[in-house]
Amino acid sequence: MSVNLKVAIAEASPILRYGMESLLKHLPGFKIQLIEITRAETLVDALRMHRPDLLIVDPSLIGRHPIRPLLDEAGCADTRRVAFLSTLVDPEIIAQYDEAITLYDDTDDVRHKLTKLHETPDDEPASDEETQTLSAREKEIVTCVVKGMTNREIADKLFLSAHTVVTHRRNIARKLQIHSVSGLTIYAIVNKLVELGEIKQ
Repeated sequence: MSVNLKVAIAEASPILRYGMESLLKHLPGFKIQLIEITRAETLVDALRMHRPDLLIVDPSLIGRHPIRPLLDEAGCADTRRVAFLSTLVDPEIIAQYDEAITLYDDTDDVRHKLTKLHETPDDEPASDEETQTLSAREKEIVTCVVKGMTNREIADKLFLSAHTVVTHRRNIARKLQIHSVSGLTIYAIVNKLVELGEIKQ
């Protein structure tokens, strides 16, 4: 049975916007009605007119303007917010969103994130719960991974075997349902495990 969602995509770049639209149209388990928003000036009016279940927005489209007041102004306070990230973004901005999708997420990553958003009530912040699922050692490994260290380098730094590091990384991916370094980077920034300056460019 498919999940029906009305999704607004706010992205100025036609390449990024069409790419996201194509992925969503073919997303297993979802039947998605799409709304295109190409300019910040039309964002509030488009949201007010269409009242989407989900807004996927490039934070650079609206600059440093907080996203929640825009949704409130449009009468869409219940619309879930997803940051569409193509570059590194200030973690304070990312923290305003319910979820983040990056250019490196595959179809399974996006499907999982939309499923989680659809099933998670607004009063249950997923990021806080996710943070608690990682042990102190797993958080150390996440930090090392997003700093660009190899499994061997992590093993040497933490006095572990390379096999143990691989096992920890599998457990982290299973717990968080994040399967890419870019996804772990967003997680680490949002949960204040690293600073932007520590991340390997």
